[in-house]
Amino acid sequence: MFSALFTLPGGFDQYTGLPLFLHRSSFIAYIVSDAVSLFSSTSSMLMFLGMLTSRYREEDFLRSLPMKLIIGLSTLFFSMATMMMTFGVALMIFLKERFDWVSFPIMLLASVPVTLFALLQFPLLVDIFLSTYGPGIFDKPNKRGRFL
Repeated sequence: MFSALFTLPGGFDQYTGLPLFLHRSSFIAYIVSDAVSLFSSTSSMLMFLGMLTSRYREEDFLRSLPMKLIIGLSTLFFSMATMMMTFGVALMIFLKERFDWVSFPIMLLASVPVTLFALLQFPLLVDIFLSTYGPGIFDKPNKRGRFL
C-alpha cells in the first residue's frame, strides 16, 4: 500500500507533475482508500509485534494480550477490505472507458479472500472478546437466577 501512493493510476503530467486523474471522484476514492489501508495495516502490524515482544506475565494474558489480538485482527480485516477497495477503484479507473463490464467480476473475485478471512476469524474474535470483556466464571447466574 505504501508503493501504491507513489505509483498512481494514469501517471503524472510531465509539465506540472500533478496526477492526470486528479479531478476524478474515483481518483479521490483511490487515494483515501489507499491511505486508510496503509494506516490500518501498519497499526495491525504494530499490534502483532506488540504481542510478540510482550513479557508474557500472568497479567498480560488477562487483558493486554487479548486486547492486542482483538485490535490486531480487527485492523487486519479492515486493512484487507480497504486494500481490495483500492484495487477495485484502480481497476475501474483503468478499465472505465474500454471494458466497463470486466471490472465487476474481477472485484467479486477480489472480495473472496476478505470474505473467507472474515468467516474464519470472526468466531475467534467473538470468543476472545467475550472471554476478555464478558462475564467471568464467578459472575454467572445459578439455576435460581442469583449470582454465585
